[in-house]
Amino acid sequence: MDQKMNVYIWDMDETLILLKSLINEKYAESFNGSKNWTTGVRIGKAWEKHILQICDDNFFYEQIENCNMPYLDTMSQYDDGRDLTDYDFDNDGFSPPADDANKRKLAYRHRVIAQKYKKGLHSILNGDMIKCWNDLYDETDSYTDRWLSSARTCLEQCASANAELTPSDCSPIDANDGQGTKYQHVNVLVTSGTLIPSLVKCLFFRLGDIIPYENVYSAWNVGKMQCFTWIRERFSGPNVQFCVIGDGWEECEAAEAMRWPFVKIDPFSSKYHRFPGLTPKDLDLYLAVVYENRNDEKNKEDLKSPVQP
Repeated sequence: MDQKMNVYIWDMDETLILLKSLINEKYAESFNGSKNWTTGVRIGKAWEKHILQICDDNFFYEQIENCNMPYLDTMSQYDDGRDLTDYDFDNDGFSPPADDANKRKLAYRHRVIAQKYKKGLHSILNGDMIKCWNDLYDETDSYTDRWLSSARTCLEQCASANAELTPSDCSPIDANDGQGTKYQHVNVLVTSGTLIPSLVKCLFFRLGDIIPYENVYSAWNVGKMQCFTWIRERFSGPNVQFCVIGDGWEECEAAEAMRWPFVKIDPFSSKYHRFPGLTPKDLDLYLAVVYENRNDEKNKEDLKSPVQP
């Protein structure tokens, strides 16, 4: 039985979460007056406040804001494994990592951030803050007609590792698999934002248990094409399929350059996908069309190739 891996590459803002469009009122405007824009702005600004506070208080953001890296393990080669239990992060003389000493100090901070991410916000917030967070999430989900919870459900379904599919459930590219095909699904996040706030957003919007910190990439400095290249190298293999889901032109162009399917998300238009609505079956259709066409092209090229003696 073959094992196929589907790598779903997600944008964050205005794809998995709605935040900017709440603050600039565009989300409310798209409903022609049926949504109270002041509510959206208040919700968006409340999220901004909480995200920045947690970034600064718990994720070293004030110290490393000018040291944005594309992913947390970027500096791991400089981490000597030192016990950080009693380490004084406020007085270790850290500055932007121009030398190995400061790169090591940045690696220490990244290690602690990774540990906190894996533990989740419940290990950071007190009871009152947890209630405030849950209430804000529920209010946002209600205001956006379940955008957040529907996006999370879609990711959960995409991440169902090693799901056994019968032939009737398979996409067209697998229709002839007599015993069904074994799939391993992976969710990866490539955001246009900086890394630390994006990690905190993942936690606040309940995505931390679905998208591990290793799978969060920031394209802020390097661009999405570079991030996609790293992801392709990381998950390379003969049975790997990639699918990009987002709302922006950059991820669309990068997906086209990679010859990967691109699924357009647009909260303001009925022409494209949105939440609730988008499902793994929709993504499977995009994968089937692109990869079936690619296999057809390969088969045609193979037929043109001279037969080897």
